[in-house]
Amino acid sequence: MGKKRITKKGETEVGASTQAVAPKSSKRRIDAGILHVQSTYNNTLLSLTDKKGNLIAASSSGALGFKGAKKGTPFAAAKVGETLALKAQTVGMTEVDVIIRGVGSGRESSVRGFISKGINLGTIRDATPVPHNGPQAKKPRRV
Repeated sequence: MGKKRITKKGETEVGASTQAVAPKSSKRRIDAGILHVQSTYNNTLLSLTDKKGNLIAASSSGALGFKGAKKGTPFAAAKVGETLALKAQTVGMTEVDVIIRGVGSGRESSVRGFISKGINLGTIRDATPVPHNGPQAKKPRRV
């Protein structure tokens, strides 16, 4: 047990703060960027980059506290989009282009959650990787 501290009415402790701290605005001001959405059956990952591809912020439904099968839901993807949009607003971003990869259920709802915070949408591009020939077929069974 530590030493008890006594404070008088007009004084505050060195480590104590009386008001909530506002989110620190970034030094970099970025007007436009790219939102990368990777939507799988089990999770939805969003990455926010500038036009050159340098990462600014990233989040996923697992990072927000969703567990198990709930990570792949459209609701979780929308929440990820909303939290990433708040991070984009602190940087000063006003417009994004969207690149979507994957076939999960959070594809559309993550983008809707992102633009609900007032950030303009430029273009949407689907860059889901499609195999040219797929995996090799199984050999026939010999009996």
